[in-house]
Amino acid sequence: MLALDLGARRVGVAVSDELRLTVRPLQTINRSNWKRLLVDVAALCESFDVHSIVIGLPLRLDGSEGDAASAARRIARNFGRSLRLPVALQDERLTSHAAEESLRAAGLAPKEVAQRVDSEAAALILRDFISKSGD
Repeated sequence: MLALDLGARRVGVAVSDELRLTVRPLQTINRSNWKRLLVDVAALCESFDVHSIVIGLPLRLDGSEGDAASAARRIARNFGRSLRLPVALQDERLTSHAAEESLRAAGLAPKEVAQRVDSEAAALILRDFISKSGD
């Protein structure tokens, strides 16, 4: 499985192993336009033999949806159609904050935290999705 944490400028990426036992963050994708994002994600899907995608759903703290959640739903539909893979959405509330705290606690410098936080958040999204789908 491949997870995406969609941001305006960067997209965090994480992948699981085939048995969904481990999750690891990958290099962040710089986001420019839909076509470039699609090409980048398609290449990752091919290189990691991805069978499904999980996209973070940015809900508000009260659980309601705003413009960002609508955009994530639209992008999820577009990935599903374009890549012909199942695409799921996973609540991503507070994952970026938790990822940042975890990276700081690991002793990373602020610059390195900033470079890795998006993909670390994608890893948390994927772990949450896997744990909920296993119930």
